[in-house]
Amino acid sequence: MKLFDLSLQLNGFPIKKAKLVLQEIQNKNDKEFESYVEQKQKEIISYHLKHNDYYKSFVENCNTNKWENIPVMTKRDFQKPLNKRLSEGFTNKNVYVNKTSGSAGDPFIFAKDKHCHALTWAVIQNRFGWFDLDFNTSKQARFYGIPLDIKGYYKERFKDWLSNRYRFSVFDMSDAAFENHMEIFKTKPFDYLNGYTSAIVQFAKFLSRKDIVLTSICPTLKACMVTSEMLFEQDKLLMETQFGIPVVNEYGASELDLIAFQNPNDEWQINSETLFVEILDSANKVLPYGEEGRVVITSLYNKAHPFIRYDIGDIGILSKQSTAKKPLLKKLIGRTNDIAILPSGKKAAGLTFYYITKSIVEDDGNVKEFIIEQHKKDTFKIIYVSHNDLTESKIKIITKEMEHYLEKGLAIVFERQNQLQRSKSGKLKQFSSLLNHNT
Repeated sequence: MKLFDLSLQLNGFPIKKAKLVLQEIQNKNDKEFESYVEQKQKEIISYHLKHNDYYKSFVENCNTNKWENIPVMTKRDFQKPLNKRLSEGFTNKNVYVNKTSGSAGDPFIFAKDKHCHALTWAVIQNRFGWFDLDFNTSKQARFYGIPLDIKGYYKERFKDWLSNRYRFSVFDMSDAAFENHMEIFKTKPFDYLNGYTSAIVQFAKFLSRKDIVLTSICPTLKACMVTSEMLFEQDKLLMETQFGIPVVNEYGASELDLIAFQNPNDEWQINSETLFVEILDSANKVLPYGEEGRVVITSLYNKAHPFIRYDIGDIGILSKQSTAKKPLLKKLIGRTNDIAILPSGKKAAGLTFYYITKSIVEDDGNVKEFIIEQHKKDTFKIIYVSHNDLTESKIKIITKEMEHYLEKGLAIVFERQNQLQRSKSGKLKQFSSLLNHNT
């Protein structure tokens, strides 16, 4: 019985129709696909200009006949009541409503019409199918957060049951917890792992310390899907070694769709069926393939709420091998708000610090995980979990490398903790600036 699809249908999300629509889109040849995208762009902007008062006021006095002239939307543009942003004929009762995580600093409530949301799930199921996984029958080992209140806890457990998944909480990543995880893997025929990158990396490190390959105790495993946090190549290699299966990188946004998904050829393939993805410069000009810029996305099917040329808050690069039908994400560099401003005025991507430090602090297996915070323009704190304190020599090397790659005169503060603070959802933010960049 297809419980997952049935639950979508019963909640008013036409998944059967959505799968047929997706198949029709994918069957188009390259030339037909280009025409399809242009047509959907025209349709979605025409729809919102006709049926959405908020969007009409947003693009007022703009020439919307040329796509490049259409203004870019940001998360700040959605900081107003949802009912003032919904299109004509849509209410909170006949749409899918959710809230963004707020990882970019500007959380907001959003909506999708039910056909659009069904298409989201059709795309996700299609991508998982690349690895011979079926949402209705494949058993998932889920590494996510879980609400601690009784109602929220059992609601998530029920959803897990409907979705044929078992949830491992990411709030306890002690060796004792991982020992329990292993026992569960021995008894349940999991088909794949799915969840937050940092938590699954910690499980892989535990298996490495135990010299255990996960498929030796759970031979049914086929793949591991990681999401929501940066995946570093070193961590990917570790996971593939300790799990004995491919590790698949997923990139998505709850307010949109699945944005990119690693295909079996190890390419990060953009979802071009329901989204139109552009890379723009600081003046909102489209950059050619291969150049770094802001990731700006249009939802081609969401009639309930406009996401047209929406700056998602990420920096990325599209591969030069991209085509209209098969755009490829070469690199996701990080979030635009994860920028460090140095004393000289120089700006650096926050993950630069993380990259530099990661290669040094984890080379001997002492440090389990760490995050970096910017407290002042010249002061950065590295908060870490480890078996032993970092040695003075290692601290000197990290400080020297920071100055070498960035600039001299930086103060690097080290703080060892028993456990890192995660968000309510269980996500771990690798770098965060505590400065107010507007001052």
